[in-house]
Amino acid sequence: MADQPEDAGHSTRNWPEHVLCGVPALIAYFDPELHVRFANQPPRRWLALPPEGLLGRAAGELLDEASAPRVIETLQAALGGRPGTVEGVLFAGSAHRYMHASFQPDADAQGRIQGVFAVFIDITERHALELKLRESEQRFFGAFQHAAIGMALVRPDGRFLRVNEALCRMLGYSEEEFLTLSIADITHPDDYADDVEQLERMLDGDADACQMEKRNLRKDGHVVHFQLSVSLVRDEHGKPLYFVSQVEDISQRKQYEEALFRERELAEVTLNSIGDAVIAADMDLRVTSLNPIAEGLTGWSAAEARGRPMDEVFRLRDVRTGAALANPLRTAIERNAIVELEGKAVLLHRNGFETPIEDSSAPIHDHAGHAIGGVLVFRDVSETRALALKMIHLTQLDTLTGLPNRSQMQGQIEQVVATARRRQQRCALLYIDVDHFKRINEQHGPANGDRVLRAFAVQLRQALQDEDLLCRHHGDEFVVVLPQVEAPGQAASVAQRLIAHGERTAVAGLPELALRLSVGISLCPDDAADADALLRNADSAMYEVKAGGPHSYRFFTSSMNERAASRRRIEAELRLAMAREQLSLYYQPKVDATDGRIVGAEALLRWHGADGAERYATEQFVTVAEDVGLIVPLGAWVLRQACQQADHWHGLGMGVPIAVNVSPLQFQHTAFLADLQAVLSDCALDPSLLELELTERTVMAGGDTTIALLQRIKHCGVRLSLDDFGTGYCSLSYLKHFPVDALKIDRAFVRGVDNDTDTAAITQAIIAMARSLGKTVVAEGVETEAEADYLRTAGCDQLQGFLFGAPMDAAAFGKLLTEQHLLRWASDRGP
Repeated sequence: MADQPEDAGHSTRNWPEHVLCGVPALIAYFDPELHVRFANQPPRRWLALPPEGLLGRAAGELLDEASAPRVIETLQAALGGRPGTVEGVLFAGSAHRYMHASFQPDADAQGRIQGVFAVFIDITERHALELKLRESEQRFFGAFQHAAIGMALVRPDGRFLRVNEALCRMLGYSEEEFLTLSIADITHPDDYADDVEQLERMLDGDADACQMEKRNLRKDGHVVHFQLSVSLVRDEHGKPLYFVSQVEDISQRKQYEEALFRERELAEVTLNSIGDAVIAADMDLRVTSLNPIAEGLTGWSAAEARGRPMDEVFRLRDVRTGAALANPLRTAIERNAIVELEGKAVLLHRNGFETPIEDSSAPIHDHAGHAIGGVLVFRDVSETRALALKMIHLTQLDTLTGLPNRSQMQGQIEQVVATARRRQQRCALLYIDVDHFKRINEQHGPANGDRVLRAFAVQLRQALQDEDLLCRHHGDEFVVVLPQVEAPGQAASVAQRLIAHGERTAVAGLPELALRLSVGISLCPDDAADADALLRNADSAMYEVKAGGPHSYRFFTSSMNERAASRRRIEAELRLAMAREQLSLYYQPKVDATDGRIVGAEALLRWHGADGAERYATEQFVTVAEDVGLIVPLGAWVLRQACQQADHWHGLGMGVPIAVNVSPLQFQHTAFLADLQAVLSDCALDPSLLELELTERTVMAGGDTTIALLQRIKHCGVRLSLDDFGTGYCSLSYLKHFPVDALKIDRAFVRGVDNDTDTAAITQAIIAMARSLGKTVVAEGVETEAEADYLRTAGCDQLQGFLFGAPMDAAAFGKLLTEQHLLRWASDRGP
């Protein structure tokens, strides 16, 4: 303990020595002359003197020269009765410590000041941290304030907390004015709801950040287009603190886009309205576009011609010799000049006839003047063009029925087969023969026989869709080509409809015709890979019908055939499997594209043997079920099983919608709606947890009757979705009439979407169309993270595929739901 003189004051006389020595501070007592009368042991690094060496020393001797005057001034004020504090470098020397000193007057009982108590505390480390913190804040707010893009900090309630200079310039407000505003004050009224929705999603934890385009209002009322990147900052407990918004003014870009759109619209309308034909091509002389006049003169549609070599679409011949002429567009691009067609030339139509033309060719340049392609402008100069078109019409159409004739039919079948092969789809050819038609000619005469054939052709056309091809092949034989067949059963349904319509043919004055039909069916690629084989096989199948008994249809089989035997075997085993309950449902997850949560599943039918191995592929035995009439009871079983399982999960608090595929034949069955209502009633399932997946063709097939049925299903509360969307023919004009909730993008438009520009363009168009109609968009067949990222960015709502889980049995899928449920429960309880 340091020396304690008698007159040092009673305050220190009874202090325990270990208390004063253990305090990490210098405690001293100064007399009225500012000499030290008492001091405890300070940390050795402060002073080189022992505590007893401090006694009797003046205050100025202990302190740094720069700080001594301030300390002495504060000590003198304390002697005058005013306590005080000082901060700064008080003990410099080798220690250079930053101190906090406090001074308290010591008065006796009569109030006379006897001295000053002084406490010196080392705050060097704290001071250094405070300096670093201030420097960091200055750097941050310097970067914030002077950033080239607009930046803002926004409170959770939407009011502005801080804005930078760039944002103030963009909207014309001062910083002080900005801090009195909220998001609602500067957002265009039509965009405010979307803006709030995005912010609420982040506040609810559904997203950490978002990007959006929106319109804001300047102080002067003008509209400014912004692109925003917004993220939410939370505290250590997860409570939202503020939003950080990065803002880019894209008004000029929007103006450019609008101007470009108007220019493109004007150009397209102009090209489609002018009387001349126009073909554009790239530098490789591959066609990029045709206007309608060019389509008529060449015989190529714009869709068919796009990407083909110019010499294949635009074929020129010398009018005198018939020799092929060089394409003038090639010369125009090579010379970088306008080139006129030399001499008299004719354009060879796709179907073989010739049209005299005049032509002008010119290169197309980019903004830098470099050639990037070329354009052909030509016109028909033939005075006999109308006559030529009439001749073509007559050579391609059957004069009796007005249908495409045999010569036209071959080319159209080849086109259908090529399209189906490219799209990896199935097409079908139906060969129709009127049994014993010779008797009609014999009984009523050839003229009446022609009347019957004309009426018969009308009946067949009424049984078909617009895109189905109907041709007169020969005499009383007709050919129907179905461009897209999802299953053989669909072709069978068409055959039955053709038989029913055809056999109702009636002609005035010829009662009781009682026509009977034989129909042979051949499928591509199942039965044939080319048009000739497809036609030949269907013809063979038609004769098999005649041999086995007319008034029916039959699929082609090779030598009546191994495949037919296999189908019969599958049919027999399937009947046993259904009776023995050997079929089961597997479930493939559907996940939310944003956060990956399981939001549904698709129920998939599987058939496993006793050893657990897959007995037959689903498509294989379902096709047989459709052909032999088992699909209706099989589909009803699948629907009931899926509903019971969905109800079980729902009862456990883990319910998600289960999607069930519905066969066209099952959907068209008269008892389908009643069976559906019975299943929902029996298992007491919430109808919103059931989703029926229908193909485009199924929905389109029944016209108003189908729409009415869909409406009645919707009234039951069941969700509807279009499966494999994009592979069929359901246009926007039709889609808006159907009460479907979701569109499933076919895997063909998902595979490689991240690096295939054509696929990406189609996929983006489908998503945009669906979202414009308020439909949920589901992408199936997602297998890579890159595909998922692309689809998520493009606006897809839900994803399904092996990336998120292969089809699994009910136990495995239930385990996934349980794990997700537990995670959500833990999250709701909080830390």
